[in-house]
Amino acid sequence: MAGEALPYLELGGEPLEDDLICRFRVEPEVGTSLERAANALAAESSIGTWTDVAALTPELRERLRARVLAADDRGVVIAYGAVLFEGGNMAQVFSSVAGNIFGIKEVRRLRLEAVRFPKTVAASFQGPARGIQGIREVLGVTGRPLVGTIVKPKIGLDPKAQAQVVYEAMSAGCDVVKDDENLTSQSFCPFEERLRACLDAAKRAEDATGNAKGYIPNVTAPTEVMLRRTGLVAHLGGRFAMVDLVTAGWSGVQSLRGAGMGLILHGHRAMHAAFTRVPEHGIAMEVIARSARLVGIDQLHVGTAVGKMEGSREAVLRSARALRAWPSEDGTMADGQDWRGVLPAMPIASGGLHPGHVPDLMSLFGPEVILQFGGGIHGHPGGSAAGTKAVRQAVEAVLAGLTLERASSSAPELRTALAFWKAQG
Repeated sequence: MAGEALPYLELGGEPLEDDLICRFRVEPEVGTSLERAANALAAESSIGTWTDVAALTPELRERLRARVLAADDRGVVIAYGAVLFEGGNMAQVFSSVAGNIFGIKEVRRLRLEAVRFPKTVAASFQGPARGIQGIREVLGVTGRPLVGTIVKPKIGLDPKAQAQVVYEAMSAGCDVVKDDENLTSQSFCPFEERLRACLDAAKRAEDATGNAKGYIPNVTAPTEVMLRRTGLVAHLGGRFAMVDLVTAGWSGVQSLRGAGMGLILHGHRAMHAAFTRVPEHGIAMEVIARSARLVGIDQLHVGTAVGKMEGSREAVLRSARALRAWPSEDGTMADGQDWRGVLPAMPIASGGLHPGHVPDLMSLFGPEVILQFGGGIHGHPGGSAAGTKAVRQAVEAVLAGLTLERASSSAPELRTALAFWKAQG
């Protein structure tokens, strides 16, 4: 590196108060030093280009350049001045710090591990409309995890059959029931017809149980269509709307949040693993979770650490903490980020779960979580209602300090579920 001009390196430097900080895991291309790769990352993600250009004056570069504060085996840390970012535009933030850099020749593998948003940037986003407290107020549930399910099969049911599953699960004890990620408005289940039928089913379940219920329709579509769908949800008295946030994109999500309909936005993370799964390359789920909270998602899938979905315990917990962290009185969270006014969001554990997983899930997440079961409810030998009862019995057993085996002696649905899924391996 001797004699090589690396103008974006400021190793050992301190971040400024208004800097957005990114931590990357970097594997340089063969023959490229880590320092040179880090310099190229900072240049490409801020003001640099591959060759000298007349308009890039020394003054302009000094004022707008990203600064590499660290480049070692713990990672590459890059500070970006807040002036580089348009307020309230998450798409532009990601185009900068996770855009062209994944294609530069100086790196073989690259992973965006963490982002620290300064107060000036965080304050430009709306954050969740309702957050954890608002979700609990709408559903009238305190002191325990919320219990939810996804209508199964994922697609194929007509609106009447979809609504019947919604009613069975809600009347047996589910707090929320949602569409799956690939059900939108196909010919066999048109959105408006399904919405009306399922909201009616939710109302009947409320009348039958005396408890509030939430049906979560998937509104994912081109932005103008999403806005019409969420408008209809609000008009018909719905409380929730689901968006596949990765495929719909940050701008689509921000448009939903900005429409001001007061709905609880449920974020499904379909397609996330295309870039979050490989530890050496892509973007960490924690980054997606933190950003989703800023743009207005109230509740978000984060993984389970058990069940069918990949994801380590620590990775799942990092995402959950990014969603739930409460700012202290001075607005500062445990990691030093000032998110004053940004409500905490609710993590969702979902993917291959059944009642036998409940103790591990509650130990991992605590009470501030939505435990969401698909096949683990609808695959119960007694059907959807029995599966729901088994999950609620498992939750109540853990809250009472009982093992599931002991509780199952007086809970037949739970006893059946434990035997059935044990036999499934």
